[in-house]
Amino acid sequence: MHYFLYGIYPYIALGVGIMGTVARYERDPFTWKTSSSQLLRRKQLVLGSILFHVGMLVIFFGHLIGLLTPIWVFDALGVSHSAKQLLAVSLGGVAGVMALVGGGMLLHRRWTDPRIRQTSSVWDIAILVMLLAQLVLGLATVVVSLGHLDGHEMVKLMSWVQGIVTFDANAASYITDVALVFKLHLFLGLTIFLVFPFTRLVHIVSGLFVPLRYLFARPGYQIVRSRRKTPLPPARKSAKSNPAE
Repeated sequence: MHYFLYGIYPYIALGVGIMGTVARYERDPFTWKTSSSQLLRRKQLVLGSILFHVGMLVIFFGHLIGLLTPIWVFDALGVSHSAKQLLAVSLGGVAGVMALVGGGMLLHRRWTDPRIRQTSSVWDIAILVMLLAQLVLGLATVVVSLGHLDGHEMVKLMSWVQGIVTFDANAASYITDVALVFKLHLFLGLTIFLVFPFTRLVHIVSGLFVPLRYLFARPGYQIVRSRRKTPLPPARKSAKSNPAE
């Protein structure tokens, strides 16, 4: 079961997430939206949205850089494993609290306001609950990490992520003995990738990657009206407007 969850399930989740997102963008572009509820109720939205999105962006890029950067790069730069883990714990902890507070405000707003809840789908609420649960697990890993700041647990997680990316058949074995909270955090994160195409989270792709399509796309032109070399003939008067004709 451990090998399935952390050796096979990652490819199922990532495969469905990537192919499902592409299929939705190509086949159902009109569903590609966040369905903003700002017009229904602005209260709690601005502050909650800022805290949630800023925190999540810091966490996302922190995980992306911290886990996918090869270990030898940190060694070459002279960054020790303990220093890297201390940075991840401090920065991730602050960003996690921000995102959790902001997400809690957004969930409270969406759950308690009858009009917003009426216009919300099941996935709108479910994915927000999943993200908040993931944030709680992430903050729990911070508490566990404070008990061993030598960075060895972080190296195991980095080896697992990089092993999955490079199709290492032994990737699951790298995290066999890590704490349970790390395993739950990884499993829920993979599940979020699995359901990603079926939720409003697809707007993340628009904000991060779709603008590149317009930067490198060939310029197009729209002809509003073609020019005529000869003037148009004068308009004829209708018999109705001039009875003398």
